[in-house]
Amino acid sequence: MQLAGLALYAESVWVTADPYKVYPILGVSGKDDVYAGAWISIFTGFAFFCICVFGIISLVRGSRLMVLLYLVLILVVYLFECASCITAYTHRDFVVSNSNLVTKQMLTYYSADTHQGRELTRMWDRFMMEQQCCGTNSPMDWVNYTSVFRGRYPEVVAPWPFYCCKRDPNFVIINEEGCRLGHVDYINTKGCFEHIKHAVDSYAWGVSWFGFAILMFTCPVVLLVIYHYTTM
Repeated sequence: MQLAGLALYAESVWVTADPYKVYPILGVSGKDDVYAGAWISIFTGFAFFCICVFGIISLVRGSRLMVLLYLVLILVVYLFECASCITAYTHRDFVVSNSNLVTKQMLTYYSADTHQGRELTRMWDRFMMEQQCCGTNSPMDWVNYTSVFRGRYPEVVAPWPFYCCKRDPNFVIINEEGCRLGHVDYINTKGCFEHIKHAVDSYAWGVSWFGFAILMFTCPVVLLVIYHYTTM
């Protein structure tokens, strides 16, 4: 159980470190509860470890009062971890259920001269270059809808950001004019939503299902301690 607590702690630290760098999407939407669940799990994971150490000492000493205190503490942490799992699981669907939210954010904030706009612009530029994708669903997102980007760049000049263009191994655009015209050999045609969905799913499942697994393991341990307490 101590190792399970440390594993939960490590998993939650990985989520809060945001290796996929998708936090700006969740932060702007105000639905970053997946990260809230991860922060709770950091506390509960470390608390599980510390309380288990205390429980071992309690059983070695054979103190009913210490064992009772252990049961109270483990119950409190157990409830916090339940809240963490439920929070991460229930708020996952807000982002990944469909691409409309992500598309609206992209069109509203990409190229906007605000703090949120600059943050989301950097994120989208990195996604489109590293994942070789364009827009949320396809490059046509930039053409079919009104956006801040379109207000700054006419369609004849830049129908989509040039980060959508295919590049050589040195990250140099292969053919800028071909990309501007939308030739399939020079523009990335897939959308970035699958990458974003995979990232959010990885965070949510990591916090919720891994947490649920630890809770299932903790339950019989606590029941055994309760039985031992009644026989002391």
